[in-house]
Amino acid sequence: MLFPAPLRDLLMRLALTDLYRARWTERIHDEWTRNVLHQRPDLKAEDLQRTRSLMNQHVRDSLVTGYEHLVASIELPDPDDRHVVAAAIQGGAHLIVTFNLKDFPAQQLQRYGLVAQHPDDFIFDLLDLQPAKVCEAAARHRRSLKNPPKTVDEYLDTLIKQQLPQTVGALRTWRLVL
Repeated sequence: MLFPAPLRDLLMRLALTDLYRARWTERIHDEWTRNVLHQRPDLKAEDLQRTRSLMNQHVRDSLVTGYEHLVASIELPDPDDRHVVAAAIQGGAHLIVTFNLKDFPAQQLQRYGLVAQHPDDFIFDLLDLQPAKVCEAAARHRRSLKNPPKTVDEYLDTLIKQQLPQTVGALRTWRLVL
């Protein structure tokens, strides 16, 4: 899940803590950058290309290649999503983090050894397992926001807008360290 930007940035901060191994492809990058440019025509494609490059550079072993031969054999309700499953298989992932759960049915993913999970459930689970690391990543994320800077409450409000109510509920108990 690399769109919208606040969620992508938090997931990248979490990946940098080695709480999980983030994986994506150039095609997945193409999809999120296209969506961003569609919603935010004021942004420059070059700036998003720089973000892609930084993501690939800083998140260890994140870029999956060589998955294309698997795409045709994947069965999903939306054939346009098959590349995500193929990349997950090729990249050795066990989990697909997505808002689009209906297009990744559990029964179909099971045959590939995969599970789809909503970003809120994913981050909430990480917070349950490693609260200090998740809070540290969230605090770094909040402090990185300079234009404009955000108070803890403003930051948590931003995460609510990213459809992360469970995560925000849990983070509120840690607000002093954020």
